[in-house]
Amino acid sequence: MEIPYPKPISPSQTRVGWIGIGVMGAAMASRVISAGYTLTVYARTPEKARGLQERGALLANSPADLARKSDVVFTMIGHPSDVRSVMLGDEGVLSGLSEGGVVVDTTSSHPVLAREIASAARAKGCWAIDAPVSGGDIGARDGKLAIFAGGDEGVVRWLSPLFEPMGRATYMGSAGCGQSCKIANQITVCANLLGLGEGFVFAEKAGLDLKQFMDAVRGGAAGSMAMELFGERIIDRDFRAGGFVEYVTKDLGMALDGVEENVVVLPGAALSKQLYLGMVANGDGKLGHHGLITVTERINAIAK
Repeated sequence: MEIPYPKPISPSQTRVGWIGIGVMGAAMASRVISAGYTLTVYARTPEKARGLQERGALLANSPADLARKSDVVFTMIGHPSDVRSVMLGDEGVLSGLSEGGVVVDTTSSHPVLAREIASAARAKGCWAIDAPVSGGDIGARDGKLAIFAGGDEGVVRWLSPLFEPMGRATYMGSAGCGQSCKIANQITVCANLLGLGEGFVFAEKAGLDLKQFMDAVRGGAAGSMAMELFGERIIDRDFRAGGFVEYVTKDLGMALDGVEENVVVLPGAALSKQLYLGMVANGDGKLGHHGLITVTERINAIAK
């Protein structure tokens, strides 16, 4: 029997599995269905899969069961501990995946774990790609995510037909490099959101109209993709989550804890993490990370 990789990917022949159908995962999985692929889903709470089932998705009983029915398995879950369990557990994906199968972890996870999963996959004749994403719920819904792919470059190229409905994939290097890129991405995004929120607080205190302020500065050096994605949502007090604050603190924590030999001093990331922990302490851990302005407002005794 011809093994899935390197047999070319096509909607008529490639069976896709998906684990993790929260805000981001459900939108990404929906894009795969829209591209014509047969999709099998595993969800710890099966009711959450109802919307995808109505569009034709099948339901698996466990990660291993899903893997047995799939050629390529995507995951978009919460924490590295969840990734380890789903991938490497007794009923995990790698216990059920056939030779030549590929797993693609789009979760923001640890580079060391990504390398461990890649090694375990190769030991049984499979491949693992770490491919975390950036772009939030809007990017997931519109198929405009930035995808940071680490692992075997040939496998990443092979996966292009599946990446394309979700966004633009960039090959970052060997296993773990996708995760390292995502951590660096989070450091940058959080710094942008901190500056954006403080700029808004100062501008409003000075009596400026916030939308007028944003329109005035967005074309200059103060402009950023963070402003384009989140500026109006912040002004409108729309803090619905594309990515939960509790996951942002996880990502910043991985940066600050050091990644093996990559131990660097990051005072801005440390400040961002403390402020995001302030959101969690205030009961706002399930808000989107663009809600960081609420911490600055509390410090300045601004009630909204």
